[in-house]
Amino acid sequence: MDDTRIEKRIGVQATSDRIWDLIADLSGWGRWNPVDTDVRGAIAYGGRLTMTEVWPELPEREALGQVVEWQPRVRLVWVERRGFLFQSLRYLEIDEVGPENCILAAGIRFSGLRGELFHDKHRPAIRRAHEAMVEGLKTLAEGG
Repeated sequence: MDDTRIEKRIGVQATSDRIWDLIADLSGWGRWNPVDTDVRGAIAYGGRLTMTEVWPELPEREALGQVVEWQPRVRLVWVERRGFLFQSLRYLEIDEVGPENCILAAGIRFSGLRGELFHDKHRPAIRRAHEAMVEGLKTLAEGG
């Protein structure tokens, strides 16, 4: 197992279309995502994302991401670079297991010396944040 990765998976009683619509609505991320509270940009290959990040135990900051992979109703993957010593790869994935039954995953993988140190220091808070992300998206997708 990759120990510089944190992932949270949860079952969601909703269609992949419903979940994807919530993910694709960047301006609505603050409704379900306690970390990325203000997101602007474009979901497209090479698309730029500007987001306000509010990680637990850390000061609020503006982050810049670049979409490196996306497939509607399946996944959104973006990279945040913070200099050559710190990079994070973040993702949201939807695995459809039935007509209105999906597994949703939110994750992050750190690389670079400073990224690995950051990961080690903040692992519990980052894990809690990802749990809150998938719980929030699940609640909204299921009609809550």
